[in-house]
Amino acid sequence: MQNGYTSLTSLSSSANFIWRPESRTTITFRTFIRPREHGPLQFKLWHSNAVDSTWADGAESRAGDLGGRWRIEACFVADGGAQPDGSFVSGTEKAVTFGGASSKDVLPGERFWSDAVPVTVPEHHYLAFSWTITAYGPEDGVPFNTETLLASAYEADGDKAGQASAEGYAPAVNRQIVPSLLAYERKVSKQLVFLGDSITQGVRTEKDGYAFWAAKIAAGLEADTGVWNIGSGWARAYDLVHSNVWLNKAMQGDEVVVCLGVNDIGTGNRSAEQLKADLTSVIGQLSNGKAVWLCTLPAFNFEGEQEAVWRTVNDWIRSLPDIGIAGVFDIAKVLGQEPPNDRLLQTAYMSPHNDPHPNGLAGSAVADAFLTWYKSKRLSPSFGGNR
Repeated sequence: MQNGYTSLTSLSSSANFIWRPESRTTITFRTFIRPREHGPLQFKLWHSNAVDSTWADGAESRAGDLGGRWRIEACFVADGGAQPDGSFVSGTEKAVTFGGASSKDVLPGERFWSDAVPVTVPEHHYLAFSWTITAYGPEDGVPFNTETLLASAYEADGDKAGQASAEGYAPAVNRQIVPSLLAYERKVSKQLVFLGDSITQGVRTEKDGYAFWAAKIAAGLEADTGVWNIGSGWARAYDLVHSNVWLNKAMQGDEVVVCLGVNDIGTGNRSAEQLKADLTSVIGQLSNGKAVWLCTLPAFNFEGEQEAVWRTVNDWIRSLPDIGIAGVFDIAKVLGQEPPNDRLLQTAYMSPHNDPHPNGLAGSAVADAFLTWYKSKRLSPSFGGNR
């Protein structure tokens, strides 16, 4: 992370999919972001043209897949107003440039920063981020995040990034195409990164509600603690073992909260020994000079052999000696029912249609428990390795 800048939002923009249009296509993507702070802001974006985590069974995209060639035709930030309705407040838009140019050709796997630009976002308003992208076809894909959207987003054919009105825009369905990091200039005492799957990302919580636990933790911390949420739907621990793209993002933090393992069990069918080895590898890579806060595997209604793996790994995490971790946060205990049904998410925390992704009520419970625990650990004389 560039010195002096930190994430503008607790919304994750990690990539787990690749957009591959059939032919050359130019589309404008507009997303409404709730910033952690309001008022005059100095804005920059940083982007990594690669996939962070594997989607589903990996048939469509895998961790470490590189995006292809594509072009940023235009990019703007603006006061998005009090309602994320597709328009921004006319006259507030500021062009985001790249080395002084209003457009940029993006290379396969490229990582890059924009120039800095001032923008003012009044209290209770959104930041509107708009960019027009030209994709050249199926051989040159654009990485993005696909899931139920947590922020209002719109799409329009052609170059409409600088257009204030919502004319020509339609709501996006499950495609969030934004830069890897929306940043603002802010002196911080530390950078805290949340590294996890859809449960950390906040999938199934209310759109524009920022009700997921990472967002509520961010809201409960002082603004001089930078927070970057890089949770990504379908992600698993072995994505970090076999690719350094997502790991390099996590390495930008001074402290990293790791909450992984559900998809390793449910989708990857990893054994307990495999998952323990993967988590050990992740901890080892992250812990050099960083504080790693490891979470137990959240309750996710596993049964049979998968439940056995979940219990074995959680017992192992709870009894870990000092192998580079600063502490263990027992998120499973917060979310789960009373033993022996602790593998089951509490009924009140279920998302609609009996989905075990934690809802907003669960987000509050986890955030409250985490903040109490985290602040006590930070004040502890033994902080730095001992729990």
